[in-house]
Amino acid sequence: MAEKKSVKGGAAGRRGSGAANRKAAARRTAPKRASQDAAPQERKLTLSSLAPAPGSTQARKRVGRGPGSGLGKTSGKGNKGHKARTGGATNPGFEGGQMPMYRRLPKRGFTNPFRVEAQVVNLLDLKKVSAAEVSPETLYSAGLIGKPDSPVKLLGTGDADRAYTVRGVALSAPARAKIEAAGGTIEA
Repeated sequence: MAEKKSVKGGAAGRRGSGAANRKAAARRTAPKRASQDAAPQERKLTLSSLAPAPGSTQARKRVGRGPGSGLGKTSGKGNKGHKARTGGATNPGFEGGQMPMYRRLPKRGFTNPFRVEAQVVNLLDLKKVSAAEVSPETLYSAGLIGKPDSPVKLLGTGDADRAYTVRGVALSAPARAKIEAAGGTIEA
């Protein structure tokens, strides 16, 4: 009489039942459904279907979470030293202990905190002003200055194409001479 093989120790026991293996193989080799072969339909864009473009985002680097991650123990910072410590960065001007440039150079003068920059307009730009009067309001309406309340200075680049009446605007010496030569007047 032949001996029976135990199901536990045989090859069938290790791989599972033959019927289950055949079903799994059939699933892997089954033909695709018609819906999968058809052209991809356009999906409706909604808040719930929004997703970043593939490859545009990466997972956060989690350091100090064990040796299997490759960034465990010292968290990618090496052993000891200034750069391994919290806040272990140097300031932007640091030159390795050498006297930094911002301390080697002499300091002169000061910056006036109350300085007011004048908005500059050249004589050649006055062609855009339709009125004969030049004031901060007319320059603003012509788009030559951005703020009608800030100081404006008229410079002498170009020529005065007609007689202008200048009111409430500072002038350079060449601009003053050219406006007066064209028959214009300057009011304080």
